[in-house]
Amino acid sequence: ARAHLCQGHNVEVCIPYYSSLEGKVEDVQHVMDFDVPKGEQWEWDGEKEIRMSDFQWSMYSGKIGGCPIIALRPAFREGSNLFVGQRIYGGSYNEAEAYLSFCRASLECLRVTGRDPNVIHVHEWQCSAVAMLYWDVYHAQGLLNNAKVMLTIHNMDNTGECREEEFMATGVPGSEFNTLEKAMDERTIGHNPERLCLMKGAIVYSNYVTTVSPTYAREALNGSAGFLGKTLLKERTKFSGVINGVDTEIWDARLDNFLPANFKPGTMEGKALCKKYVQMGLGMNVDPHKPLVVCISRLVPQKGINLIEHAIPRTKEKGGQFILLGSGHSDPPFQNLAESVYKNDKDVKLLIFYSDALSHLLYAAADCVLVPSMFEPCGLTQMIAMCYGALPIVRKTGGLADTVHDVDDPSMSDSKKNGFVFEGADNNSLDGALDRAMRYYHERKPWWKGMQEQVMDIDNSWERAGEEYVQLYRMITGIREDNDHY
Repeated sequence: ARAHLCQGHNVEVCIPYYSSLEGKVEDVQHVMDFDVPKGEQWEWDGEKEIRMSDFQWSMYSGKIGGCPIIALRPAFREGSNLFVGQRIYGGSYNEAEAYLSFCRASLECLRVTGRDPNVIHVHEWQCSAVAMLYWDVYHAQGLLNNAKVMLTIHNMDNTGECREEEFMATGVPGSEFNTLEKAMDERTIGHNPERLCLMKGAIVYSNYVTTVSPTYAREALNGSAGFLGKTLLKERTKFSGVINGVDTEIWDARLDNFLPANFKPGTMEGKALCKKYVQMGLGMNVDPHKPLVVCISRLVPQKGINLIEHAIPRTKEKGGQFILLGSGHSDPPFQNLAESVYKNDKDVKLLIFYSDALSHLLYAAADCVLVPSMFEPCGLTQMIAMCYGALPIVRKTGGLADTVHDVDDPSMSDSKKNGFVFEGADNNSLDGALDRAMRYYHERKPWWKGMQEQVMDIDNSWERAGEEYVQLYRMITGIREDNDHY
């Protein structure tokens, strides 16, 4: 959004006003309260009854990171716990009810404020109902006429399953969408009751659908999307992948305030200082000649935790150092390793938590960053690593395959080579890439320094990604390049 704003487009981001955002929104102002239709479905003696009412929401304006936002929440917090709590996802509230209500409120907000944008760009299952409601309610009734709708899917593992009666939170009976052609979840056919899949509905109703990398899009069409694959194949002419970008206002070795020394291609001395700073700060052996492998990851099966565990002793065996920063469902095994096998190890540090400030330091200190994901829709870790002159070691999947090209790949030009890639999901496959990285660091010093500078010059910014989205906006709206300020 910020990249589009900088290009002169008219951008507003509509989000729930989570209670955890209190005090974090710049220039926040209460704009108005407005009524939003809401329904409830009751069943008595086998007979269904629908009760309609209005639910009052509050609209706030403000900025986050300089980007204009519209923040919406129920007007009377004491009467609703929607979006209350310190966690954005998986909080104490009913997520289906919360996001379905928000979808209706966001469209009603556009209507009552007279906004009629060229593009409504929605993300994930949480906002999928916007596409469905826009076309079958607001556009059908002439309430909003101008917009085209784009959906971006970040992870097809989370599809937004809900019951018909839950969909009534939008004020529209779920039965209106619960058909195979619209939003019925094929996994529930024959169940009593059959359910809706919100993401499927948004795929059907959106003018265009993107996911976050071309390879992840191809993988989805080839079976990795599960039951959604059938819908995506049917709608494949309006489906593609666009690589996400890195926020270079946050991740930039040239300007990063978290670093003891900044650096850039041509003046890389600061990177060596960052490595020494981290080694000293974590009580490790201070040795510039040992390659430092960093892994910053959620510790969940998707991220290849077995490969991460294997890489720790393998890196040390090959003369390197290893630092893990991460947390997740698989904390206990890594915590046990940290407190036993590697407790006093001067070449291995397992930090089973997450710290944003420390992550900046580790990217800057790293010679390599390991990303051995089992699947990865896009991945930002490998792109952030390159912003700090660290060569990524990745498994070839999803966005990792699109952004990292092996230094020994003969099909790639030298200018596009930027890391070490392996394809298998086993230890031997990882060893092939990791061992090469360790060997090249020890034996090809001038080459390594040149690669560090080369990866830092790669454009992984949102400016690049944003322009791809602008081209798609032009395509679905028909707005010409000389008049495209949405």
